[in-house]
Amino acid sequence: MAKNTEETPLFPGFGESTSKAPAPNSFAGIDRLRGGGYEKLLRAFARFSGLFSESPTPYLYYRAAENIFCKSFGAENLSRSDTAFDAKYDNIGVGLKTFLAPKSDSVEKVAEFNRLAKELALLDGLPLALRLAELRNNRVAMAKRIYGIEKGVYHIVARRPGELLLFETGYGFIDTENIRGVKRTSAGISFRDGENEYFFNRSKSTLYRRFRIPADAYSIKVEILDDPYDALLGLSQGEGPGSASSKDSVPGENYVILPLYGYRRGERTVFPKSGINQWNASGRRRDPGEVYLRVPGKEIRNAFPDFFPGRDEPFLLSTPTGEELSAKLCQEDGKALMTNPNKALSDWLLRKVLRLREKEPATMGKLDALGVDSVRVDKLEEGHYSIDVAEPDAFEKFKKLVLSGAPEPFVNLDEKISPGGKTGAGR
Repeated sequence: MAKNTEETPLFPGFGESTSKAPAPNSFAGIDRLRGGGYEKLLRAFARFSGLFSESPTPYLYYRAAENIFCKSFGAENLSRSDTAFDAKYDNIGVGLKTFLAPKSDSVEKVAEFNRLAKELALLDGLPLALRLAELRNNRVAMAKRIYGIEKGVYHIVARRPGELLLFETGYGFIDTENIRGVKRTSAGISFRDGENEYFFNRSKSTLYRRFRIPADAYSIKVEILDDPYDALLGLSQGEGPGSASSKDSVPGENYVILPLYGYRRGERTVFPKSGINQWNASGRRRDPGEVYLRVPGKEIRNAFPDFFPGRDEPFLLSTPTGEELSAKLCQEDGKALMTNPNKALSDWLLRKVLRLREKEPATMGKLDALGVDSVRVDKLEEGHYSIDVAEPDAFEKFKKLVLSGAPEPFVNLDEKISPGGKTGAGR
C-alpha cells in the first residue's frame, strides 16, 4: 500500500500549541473556542485521582476518556464495536488513547490478533511484518467503510505528574511499500514504515506503535484533591442529578450479540451453505445476496423472548452509516434474522463490512483476519433497532454471561466484554 496523505495533523494548517494556548485546529483548540468544556471535564475527573492511586500523576480511565471526548465534541462513540476507531467526529475517525508519559515517547497497543496466533507463528522477518501490516490495514479500511470515515487521527491524553498533555498524531495505513529495518527482538519483531515504528509481541499476538510526545503538546495542569472522599461526600449532600443507570449495558433488554458462525464438534465454524453463506445452499437457485443472521435459541430467543418482535413481524434495522433496513425474524421459532429485500443485509454485511465478492464464501479464517465474528443489535425503541459489528469473541463472552445467570441490572457488560482495553485503536 502506497504512502498515504493521512499521516498528517487533524486539519491542514495545524499550527503549534503553547503551554497556555492550544493549536487552533487541534481538538484542544476547538474546545477552547467552544468554552473549554472538554478541558474542564478532564481536569475535574483527574482531580479525583486519589480515589484510585497515591501517585502524583493523574489517573484517567480509558472508558472515561472516551466518554468525556464524545460528550464534549458531540462525537459518535464507536468504542463499543471495537473497530479501528474509538470515535467519529464529522467524517474523521478518531483513535483515543491515554497513557503514562514519563519519557518523550510511549509504545502502545494498536491491534491484537489472538485468533491468528498460529498463522503468525509460522512467519518471521519481512513476511511477518508485511502480514501484520496487511491485517492492520484491512481492519482500518473496514472501519472506514462501516462508518463512512474519510480520514483518521489519534487524539492523545498523556499523563505526567501534575498535568495532562493533549496532542494529535497521524492515523493512516501502515505503508507496506516502505517497510524497513525489520529486526528480531526478544519478544518478536520490530519494523518501521517511514513514518512510525512498530513492534510485534508473539506471546501476546499484539501489535504496538511508538507514539512520540511533541514538545508543544498542550498542557492541562491538575491539582489532585488531598481528600477526594470528603469531596464526594460534599457532592452527595448537594442536589445534583440522580445517578444514571447504565441502560446501554443490560443484555436482552437493550442489546444482544448475534454470532456470524455456528459450531461443529464444539469448534466455531462458518457453515458453507447456511447463515451468511445461505446463498450457497443446495436446491433451488438462490440470489448471491441471500443471507440470514442466526438468532440462537438458548442464548437469545429463550433467554430474552421479548427482545425482538414476533416471527414475521417487520421492524426497522439501522446501520452505522444511516441505511434503514426492513427486517424480521423468520424460519422455525424465529431462528433467523433476515431483511426485505434480503440483499440489503448482504450489501451491508458481506460487501461493505467483510468485503466479500458475490459468491465468495465467508470462512472463519476471513472473519478472524478482520477481527469480526459477531454483530451487536441494539433496541432503540419498539420496532426500531440498530446493528453494528461487535468485538472479537463478543458472542462467546455474551453467552457465558447469559448462561451463568443474568447479571444484576446496570452492571456494565461493556466492561466485562472488553476487559483490559480495545484491540482496534488500542489504549
